Amino acid sequence: MKLKTAFFLAIVVIFVLVSLDADAQCAMCKAVAETGSDGQDQANIGEQLNIGVLLLMAVPYVFILIIPLIFFRKQIKNFIREFRGIHKG
Repeated sequence: MKLKTAFFLAIVVIFVLVSLDADAQCAMCKAVAETGSDGQDQANIGEQLNIGVLLLMAVPYVFILIIPLIFFRKQIKNFIREFRGIHKG
């Protein structure tokens, strides 16, 4: 047990001490961040980048919600019918 804990701590320390430069996740975000304002204020550029990041972040969660609904829609419909039948009156 102590060996596993020591190994885990060593890995964490290595990851903390060894840092790499982080690049933008997509080429468009990197290009916008590097070009500067081009007549727009910096707050507007940051706001637009934040909206883009939120959009990119939301897509996997939408898929996580939709895919089970597609595969289990028959079971969900049966459950709702049964639930309504039990609580009808």
